[in-house]
Amino acid sequence: MTKTRLLIVDDDEDICTQMKWALAKDYDIVLAEDRPSAMEMFRSAKPSVVLLDLGLPPQSGNPEEGLATLSELIASDRLIKVVIITGQAEKEIALRAIGAGAYDLLVKPVEVEELKMLLKRCFHVAQLEREHWEMQQLLPGDAFEGMLGTSTLMRKVFDTVRKVATTDAPVLILGESGTGKEMGALAIHRKSSRKDGPFVAINCSAIPETLLESELFGHVRGAFTGATHPKDGLLAIAEGGTVFLDEIGELPTDLQAKLLRAIQEKEIRPVGSVKRVPINVRILAATNRDLERAVSEGTFRRDLFFRLNVLTLRIPALRERRQDIPLLVAHFLERIGHDAGIEKTISDEALKALLNYDWPGNVRELENSLERACALSSANEIQIRDLPTQIYGAPIDLMAMSQPSNGIVPMAELEKQTILAALAHVNGDKMLAARLLGIGKTTLYRKLKEYASQN
Repeated sequence: MTKTRLLIVDDDEDICTQMKWALAKDYDIVLAEDRPSAMEMFRSAKPSVVLLDLGLPPQSGNPEEGLATLSELIASDRLIKVVIITGQAEKEIALRAIGAGAYDLLVKPVEVEELKMLLKRCFHVAQLEREHWEMQQLLPGDAFEGMLGTSTLMRKVFDTVRKVATTDAPVLILGESGTGKEMGALAIHRKSSRKDGPFVAINCSAIPETLLESELFGHVRGAFTGATHPKDGLLAIAEGGTVFLDEIGELPTDLQAKLLRAIQEKEIRPVGSVKRVPINVRILAATNRDLERAVSEGTFRRDLFFRLNVLTLRIPALRERRQDIPLLVAHFLERIGHDAGIEKTISDEALKALLNYDWPGNVRELENSLERACALSSANEIQIRDLPTQIYGAPIDLMAMSQPSNGIVPMAELEKQTILAALAHVNGDKMLAARLLGIGKTTLYRKLKEYASQN
């Protein structure tokens, strides 16, 4: 199973051992003990996230070597996410590290669960930004911040992004699941005066309610069991930048009140603290729920809704902009082919089927369907039979594919058929398919890339 790679830079062998033991299940760990070895491992291993101790040799008691390593890492890759882990708790050093480009800072001793949650967020943002950059390289010149479309509705989206980016007011981004609301939020951030500040994304439905308040607002030492040291919340980490609150409709009612107060007063109160901390962030929120209905049902605060809904960006459903489908198909096939080192095209019949489908999963479903089709296709041109059954209506007998005359299916072929059958069963949802198969999403992506390259 291929894991996401994480570089840990620390000269304390015991700490490295503890970190590796705690994180090895989720990440492919590589280690370095000083600046030269850190840069060597960074260039060879190409991690997207680095855990960096500031006290590195030859002056382990001085943070300057660690800060120099931080600067060199960011100069080598502006998309790298560096989390500082240090015993140096002075505010001045923390501010210097964040100002130099560090994504976040944790003070030793580090709480393992807190570190795991922070890393999960780091890798998510790193992947989002890298995919955006890669997409920009592949998209035609008329693409807009990673979003693609020439329809009237999408041109309206692009115009709205340009307009709302010039202000600091909150924006409520509406749209069905899979339409690209997070990409719209990132476009607003990149077009705004805050583009050089952090873009911090959080899915309000993905974090347990008991941890969500601490994640948003931070906490002080001793605020609750396990709070062994203070922690900045996401609203503080995003200082000078943008906070994107996805699935805002799932935010618990008590936290809705605290978020409203933070937006109105431009300050937060960490859990367990009596002091308020000023913040300078822009709030973007997204939902696929009908918030007005939630307000009338009493599950979402009316005052918070009006505060978030100062400006609105609606991302249209794919069925509302069918004329963009050929352009999106061409782009996805180019990207999939680029990743697999092959060239894929689509037949007129298959394209017609895509144009006639209603796309309840929107652009995400289209991308998933094309990746599945590329893995299924035995030729360079995708045929209608390669598409998911719900698109063209005829079932595919996956277990009959490549069936040898002796009735014995090779293990690799059986694995391929099982993976493709799982994808077909969940309409191309790779995350759900991976869960059903009991494998990681990275492993699933790698397998699909292998299948595409075999054709």
